[in-house]
Amino acid sequence: MIFLDFERIWPSLPYILQGIPVTLSYTGVSLFLGFFWGAVLTFCKVGQIRVLQWAAGFYTSIFRGTPLLLQLILIYHATPQLTGYDISIWQAGILTFTLNSGAYVAEHIRGGINAVDKGQMEAALSLGIPYFMFMKDIILPQAIRNILPSLVNESIDLLKESALISVIGGADILRRANIVASEKYLYFEPLLVAGALYYILVMVLTFGARLLEKKLKTS
Repeated sequence: MIFLDFERIWPSLPYILQGIPVTLSYTGVSLFLGFFWGAVLTFCKVGQIRVLQWAAGFYTSIFRGTPLLLQLILIYHATPQLTGYDISIWQAGILTFTLNSGAYVAEHIRGGINAVDKGQMEAALSLGIPYFMFMKDIILPQAIRNILPSLVNESIDLLKESALISVIGGADILRRANIVASEKYLYFEPLLVAGALYYILVMVLTFGARLLEKKLKTS
């Protein structure tokens, strides 16, 4: 028979909860930077410069074709060896998640751009609107509205994948739950609490995204 002893970990619950801001900081900052980096990659892909198209395509294939955990470990451990710079855990996490998220966001935005009526581009060219201004002010806003569900899924994935930072010592929710588990010699209960916290965060994010999506549809 299985007995759950949550009373022993209640005193450590505030310590685990302190990992929520850490998890949200990795998710929020990486998603924000990843969106802009993904937009840059998208402009390179849909642009007319062959070299930039090839470079952006090769970049996205690398970061989408290799495990995120491998990327994180490489950046954290290889950066000091290759550059001599002692990168911090936070910097390594933000850099890795941003580079990885940007590759996926670029594909989402590119798909959204391709879904926009091509007649708008022909009309813009006939009016003499510069290509960059046309993409930034006309096409990109429409593409973002079309791919909002995909961006929400990307943010949810990034929130859950941020738990990988615990592998290199980041004091997020999962890392703190593991520390409590080691101290109390109870592993199921602290990890169950961590799972519940991640679930609550994902549900809040999903609810907020639905409200934003409804607002965009009515605007």
